[in-house]
Amino acid sequence: MKYLILCGLLMVMAQAASAVVRSEPLVYKAGDKELEGVLYFDDADTAPRRAVIVVHEWWGLNDYAKNRAEQLAKMGYVAFAIDMYGKGVPNAKDMEEASKRATELRAGDRKDMRARINAALAALKARKEVDPKKIAAIGYCFGGTCALELARSGADIAGVVAFHAGLGTPNPDDAKNIKAKLLVCHGDDDPFVKPAEVNAFLDEMRKARANYAFVAYSGAVHTFTNPKAGNDPSKGSAYNAQADRRSWEAMRDFFGEIFE
Repeated sequence: MKYLILCGLLMVMAQAASAVVRSEPLVYKAGDKELEGVLYFDDADTAPRRAVIVVHEWWGLNDYAKNRAEQLAKMGYVAFAIDMYGKGVPNAKDMEEASKRATELRAGDRKDMRARINAALAALKARKEVDPKKIAAIGYCFGGTCALELARSGADIAGVVAFHAGLGTPNPDDAKNIKAKLLVCHGDDDPFVKPAEVNAFLDEMRKARANYAFVAYSGAVHTFTNPKAGNDPSKGSAYNAQADRRSWEAMRDFFGEIFE
């Protein structure tokens, strides 16, 4: 009996040791628009499991979003770093180009923005590694805006986490469609998301009776989770290690709640 138990333990340990995060491209379409994200998952886990969409900043699907997705995969999630701009579209080379691309999707009724992120959701749900009833979405800056629009579109997901996101929307009445729980992690000194925008968002959520939490981190400005944002808050965009750590832990606690 002891021999069998020992063999069983050794097998479990061997499986754990061989577990590695695998990544693979995942192409999907929104209408005629072809997009390509990257899927990250533990290839030793064969059971359908919890999954998280990760939406990039306005630069495009860069290493920052991919690294966050890989972090989540190491925590046991299937993580999908999605593409909002199109297959083969290079990352923006400067702020002017990034702003132009993001503005095109933020403009009007955000139909294209919602279509693209919902297409990513459909592609993720179709994966055999994923439990389609246990999906969340997170996003950074522009990506946080996209994740919130996914919720406003009425997507059937468990939760959304928005980090230093633009909070405004041309469709505030659509908040009544929200099924997901929301966690918004905001820099209290963010000069790009004005107090009026914050107040309008909170009013929108209250009127819709959405299930949300809004956390403002003192001393944090825009892009507070990204070390590449630099360390000069006077520029309006800067890394804040404390806010980064606290917001990531808040996300982990939130996931523990929505995926229980």
